[in-house]
Amino acid sequence: MAIEVLLVDDHEVVRRGLRELLTDEPDIEVVAEASSADEALAVAMHVEPDVAVVDVRLGETETDGVTLCRELRTRPNPPQCLVLTAFDDEEAMIGAIMAGASGYLLKQVRGQDVVNAVREVAAGRSLLDPLTTARLLGKMRHPTEPDLLAELSERERSVLELIGQGMSNREIAERLFLAEKTVKNYVTSLLGKLGMQRRTQAAAWVARHDAARGD
Repeated sequence: MAIEVLLVDDHEVVRRGLRELLTDEPDIEVVAEASSADEALAVAMHVEPDVAVVDVRLGETETDGVTLCRELRTRPNPPQCLVLTAFDDEEAMIGAIMAGASGYLLKQVRGQDVVNAVREVAAGRSLLDPLTTARLLGKMRHPTEPDLLAELSERERSVLELIGQGMSNREIAERLFLAEKTVKNYVTSLLGKLGMQRRTQAAAWVARHDAARGD
């Protein structure tokens, strides 16, 4: 039997292009179209497509494609959802996955990629846009270091910079015209804010931070 598809996009020209693309395939049949989430939910009450190809942004309506996928997946005989969008949005991809979507593709892909994606999700497999997925995985594996310097006062930053240069408390006191005891208090405070226990840790952190900035 042919894979029955519901197209959901607020642009008629996009739906027409997808219909022409998919109906050229002998094993795929477009059984319905919708220009909004509400229309798609109404249509889904009368037809039970195997796959819903859904855009993330659906015009001015409050319900977006991700929410629509979640609603469709709660139906008794839910379609597999394939999100097809022009927006390279990592949050949207995560939201779509959490909503139960089986696929996430950018509209920049080739037509044959869309056809293949429909077949993949119809067969119960998952398919995600490779570039968006790779970038997202990269961020998850190498999370951005929080801006610890934002926690420090201007004077503490100055002390930290000099610690990074290998100066002792006495040398820092002479450079900044402070009492050595005052410098010691600054060092204790900044180490606490940075979650460190020894000044050698702070010196190493400064070196890594400067290297990352290319200093």
